[in-house]
Amino acid sequence: MDIIADIATTILAQMQKPTLAFLLGGMMLAALGSKLEVPDPVYKFIVMLLLLKVGLGAGISVREADVIALAVPALCAAAIGVAIVLLGGSTLARWRGVSRMDGMATAGLFGAVSASTLAAGMAMLDAENIAYEGFIGALYPFMDIAALVTAIVLARMSAERRAASNVQSGGTVTVGGGGSGSGFDGDVVRGILVDTFRSPAISALVLGIAIGLFARPESVYESFYEPLFRGLLSILMLVMGMEAWSRLSELRKVAHAYVIYGLTAPIVHGMMGFGLGLVAHHLTGFSGGGVVLLAIMAASSSDISGPPTMRGALPEANPSAYIGASTGLGTPVAILSIPLFMALVEVTIGL
Repeated sequence: MDIIADIATTILAQMQKPTLAFLLGGMMLAALGSKLEVPDPVYKFIVMLLLLKVGLGAGISVREADVIALAVPALCAAAIGVAIVLLGGSTLARWRGVSRMDGMATAGLFGAVSASTLAAGMAMLDAENIAYEGFIGALYPFMDIAALVTAIVLARMSAERRAASNVQSGGTVTVGGGGSGSGFDGDVVRGILVDTFRSPAISALVLGIAIGLFARPESVYESFYEPLFRGLLSILMLVMGMEAWSRLSELRKVAHAYVIYGLTAPIVHGMMGFGLGLVAHHLTGFSGGGVVLLAIMAASSSDISGPPTMRGALPEANPSAYIGASTGLGTPVAILSIPLFMALVEVTIGL
């Protein structure tokens, strides 16, 4: 009963935070038939500012990190982000009745990182006087970008495959190996990759990272982007909440799939992070505290960079699916699992 009470308390606390509170507020307004709307140009401007801020922060973090010490953990973080999306693509996204686009968007958010969950893990380690590397904060963009880009590319490839299949449905379709419609050639895949990186969302994110890495944008970052960020994010969540309500009926028959995924995926993903963290430990002496935090990053799901990226790059995806599963369920489970990963590291390599 204590565990159930803890989960309920954590979920309630998450619902009171701006990300979910404004999302639910938007859903309530839509349910009541409100005529409130945010003009599309204003919405696009907000998304651009949010993604530039996320990119700038990531670029600054990476630039200030010890590149040599960062290399192996960063590769592990990127590999985890890609693996989580691939796992989600072969489980949730293939669940009967689940839209492939919605499933991939959800997997992308679960592969990306929640800064608040990472901060909670750091606070718990600090309270126990457990040391970890100072560059840990610089790892999140590697996992974040790898997961989001992988999810977007796979979702678009799936959409292209469906479109090609629909075109062929009126004629003869080759079953089995080698027909021209059975897969993608290199030109198609390259085209999807180019379109992904040229999309407004990824372009803004990559530009922010490049400026953070190679320029000195700290003054404008601290005086403009940082103060505006949370307020703009709340408006984005309000818009997505209104849209989510209008599309809620799409989830009625498959809601259980998202509930099961949201409750189990953080533990599975955290174990993947724990395993690769051990690899980094044995290869480079990565600390036990660092292994814990890598597992926490893998267990978390994005509540900041992910939603605007998915909304900008995959507008067809249903926000009530990917935000509800990630922020509504995944985040509480990830936070509650932090002691588990601390205990696992203590048993295996010590803290």
